[in-house]
Amino acid sequence: MPDFTDSLRPAQPSGPESLAKERAGSPLAIDELSTHLLGRDGLLARQSKVLPILLSEPLFCKSTQQNLSRPERYKLGLARGKLLRRLADKHAWTPEEHETAEYLVDDVSPYMLHMGMFVTTIREQASEEQRAYWLPLIEGWKIIGAYAQTELGHGSNVRGLELQARYDVRTREFVLHSPTLTASKWWNGTLGRTANHAIVVAQLMLPDPDAKGIYISHGPHPFIVQVRDMKTHLPFEGIVIGDIGPKYGYASMDNAYMLFKNFRIPHSALLSRYSSVDSETGTYTKPKESAVVYGTLTFMRSKIIQHARLVLARAVTVAVRYTAVRRQFADRDGPSSGPELPVLDYPTVQIRILPLLATAFALHYTALAMQDTYTSTRKEIEAGNFESLAYMHSMSSGLKSLCTTLAADGIETCRRALGGHGFGGGSGLIQLNNDYLSKPTVEGDNWMITQQTAAYLVKKMSTAIEGAKKGARDEIDAQFERYLPQIRGASQGEYNVLERDEDLVRSFQHRATALAYNVYQARVVNKKPWKSLMIDFHKLSKAQSQSILVTKFYDALASNTDLPPTTCNIIWDVFRLFASYTLDTDRYEFFTCGAASREQLDALPARVNELMARIRPHAVPLVDAWKIPDYLLDSALGRYDGRVYEDLFNRAHRLNPLNRFTVNPNYWEDEIVKGAEAIEGIRAKL
Repeated sequence: MPDFTDSLRPAQPSGPESLAKERAGSPLAIDELSTHLLGRDGLLARQSKVLPILLSEPLFCKSTQQNLSRPERYKLGLARGKLLRRLADKHAWTPEEHETAEYLVDDVSPYMLHMGMFVTTIREQASEEQRAYWLPLIEGWKIIGAYAQTELGHGSNVRGLELQARYDVRTREFVLHSPTLTASKWWNGTLGRTANHAIVVAQLMLPDPDAKGIYISHGPHPFIVQVRDMKTHLPFEGIVIGDIGPKYGYASMDNAYMLFKNFRIPHSALLSRYSSVDSETGTYTKPKESAVVYGTLTFMRSKIIQHARLVLARAVTVAVRYTAVRRQFADRDGPSSGPELPVLDYPTVQIRILPLLATAFALHYTALAMQDTYTSTRKEIEAGNFESLAYMHSMSSGLKSLCTTLAADGIETCRRALGGHGFGGGSGLIQLNNDYLSKPTVEGDNWMITQQTAAYLVKKMSTAIEGAKKGARDEIDAQFERYLPQIRGASQGEYNVLERDEDLVRSFQHRATALAYNVYQARVVNKKPWKSLMIDFHKLSKAQSQSILVTKFYDALASNTDLPPTTCNIIWDVFRLFASYTLDTDRYEFFTCGAASREQLDALPARVNELMARIRPHAVPLVDAWKIPDYLLDSALGRYDGRVYEDLFNRAHRLNPLNRFTVNPNYWEDEIVKGAEAIEGIRAKL
């Protein structure tokens, strides 16, 4: 029903007027920067193709989904997943276009693990014969699969998994058995209610040839297992399976528990590209490189690193646009009757948002480098060369930890910077924040997996100190060779981090090398226990990963050929802000490692303020360049046209289902909703 609020308008200046002024005040070439950022992997083209189709389908409307219960959200997610697959068939979408559609709908699909880890594991771990059989079924969605690795009692420690796969030589079958409650598979997405098959990771137990009745574990291995009947969709006898229940986010995802009781699967269920079991004798053939068993995890970590930039860019887009529109208080040093200032003009707001804007760019260039590393390493592995696997695994572990921490913390920082409206559903950050909270834990806890990075760096440092030329050479070798003589000589690096971009990079590399040397001394020379050094390992991994972010950002700009000079100069300031702000945050380490002088460190806060002031006029165009559509943002605060207050009021007054009925507040009456009994009576008669 129309009412008098339909004719009301926000106080001036309006949101659209404020954002138009912001855009007009910057020479940044938005479209060219967008192409530079997102043109390489075709995201812009895919988005343009897919988005109009999504907008034409009522099922993808997001206006009331936050008011649904979790069972309703799962059913909606399942319906959306089915429709997206039908649209993919209808419009002949590529797998990448289908993935882009899932990204834009932004409702974690119950089919996500089928499209991700399940098919990836078959491609990477299955033999040629297994691929030929399973891939057509998977790609045609004739079966729906999940990935079951994590257990109730073990996550990061994959070697500690308790589920057993004992080989029965007599029947040529593996017997899956959960010996304890903590052996229950847990957190496995797509498996709770949706999947009928799963990659099940279990301890491979083979008969001891020297002792009858004794089984020896050969470590965790992946098996492809049908877990539900294809007609009834009910679990087989010997399998208990279901959804684990409510969680912080992922309302539409059916994360699972699953246990087995002496459940038999065929010999062919063991994925045997790299390791195998002789069907006749039970003899085990181990892989040339044991780490290939974790190839799916490395793939997912590389995907997570790529996703982090887009997630943080979304949060920053909302924060920048809204704080450019939102006005509070006049300038205290100006006329008393002066206009209220956009809150983005306040340094206390800038220091929370603008470094995160710079971080989104840093994550982007590192994501591209990680993608290249993964692609080249997979090609080498397929050719039988495993030399680069350790470097990729180390790089992906440290970067997954750092990048997801930056993104998760960044979303919450942006939300708080939005003030009171950041707490509401119109912010567009509720689901984003809750869903992304899983990332610092999933695919390896962010503190635990940094041990993998640190162990690799200590091994490389040992090689560098010994002067040995063993193993594959990579970027770490060059880094250590450059800075190690200086560090061992206990001399301070002569880096002008305030004026020379290259010196910013060198300072980060010096600090990471120094920390690696310190950890090497503690562990290898002084034989300190591993557990006593775990905090140092985490610091080392973080330092090396920060060095990678700064280095890749610098390298991308130094080799840039497609950005106009003015825009490129602005992005150089964005680089300087990211590096300077990060350096200032960990200034003590840089000082103690001899990677920066005290005088320059003392001047860093002023340098950060100077860079923020230079970037501030370009903040809105910089977030515009990410080309995040309003449909994906689903945010009144971050919408492109700046109609913040109109949208907030519309969501509350016209779209909120809670306002569509009248309640009975009288405590002495059982009635909750006015007229509900009468309405139900009429419905019953009908």
